Amino acid sequence: MSNLAKAEGQLGAANKSNRWFKLKSQMELQSMVWPGLIFLFIFAYIPMYGILIAFKDYDMFSGINGSPWAGFIHFKEFFTDPNFFNVLRNTLALNGLSLVLGFPAPILFALLLNEISSAKFKRFVQTISYLPHFVSWVVFGGLIMNVLSPTNGILNHLLVSLGLLSEPVFFMGRAQYFWLILVLGGIVKSLGWGAIIYIAAIAGVDQEQYEAATIDGAGRVQKMRYVTLPSIMGTVVVMLIFAISGLLNSGIEQILVLQNGLNLDTSETIDTYVYKIGFQQMRYSYSTAVGLAKSVIAVILLVSANYFSKKFTEKGLF
Repeated sequence: MSNLAKAEGQLGAANKSNRWFKLKSQMELQSMVWPGLIFLFIFAYIPMYGILIAFKDYDMFSGINGSPWAGFIHFKEFFTDPNFFNVLRNTLALNGLSLVLGFPAPILFALLLNEISSAKFKRFVQTISYLPHFVSWVVFGGLIMNVLSPTNGILNHLLVSLGLLSEPVFFMGRAQYFWLILVLGGIVKSLGWGAIIYIAAIAGVDQEQYEAATIDGAGRVQKMRYVTLPSIMGTVVVMLIFAISGLLNSGIEQILVLQNGLNLDTSETIDTYVYKIGFQQMRYSYSTAVGLAKSVIAVILLVSANYFSKKFTEKGLF
């Protein structure tokens, strides 16, 4: 028994020595990771100490440590707030629409782009589709409002000319149109950029599978359905898990740009609510509690989506 323990100890020491040798031999490569780890530690882990604000009556002059404890009062206040259900409804509706309409869009775009035979035309289409991503939401939102303007907007002019409308409509002032406007605007802005990862995944598909499908008489649509899609399904599943985990992240920039007093009933989400409560009313403890609750729900959604993904598709993040 002692000899076995001695042998196990020597084996463990040898493994540690081997790992240390590999680390030293790859020091130049390992050092490339250090800046990212340091950045992550400073800007992601150290600020987590501020979560304590959610459980305190935070006072700027007393600091986190000097502020009195409040327990779960701020969480209870949020869940009993009269605006809670309206804010939650808008958040889930916007992100649900984005998931249903926006998630398949870059996949379909990547599949169609892969079918373009001309390399020059393919690069041209890719470049044009990437451009909106690099335009800020302030500028892009202004373009949306100009297109939808009731006075000189091209959409109203076109609809009136075709006889579909008798008079121009102020779309940005109609609360019932806000969800669709925001979702479609987000799709247009992120379509090309979101397709990059799927284009890269398609590029890694074994070309022999396409040749075999061609020999079997498969057309382009059949190749996309039976070769391309199954080959990139792992990437699709991972991106879907991320999308589900972000169901409560509405994207504050585009909403604040397009939000106004007339559409506030359908445009107020958790992100904009936290921003207004935290920065405009300076209720830091309350806004931190709301943000923390949202993060906890996001983690639950992430774990749940990964669980069901592994159960039904045998693919997941972890």
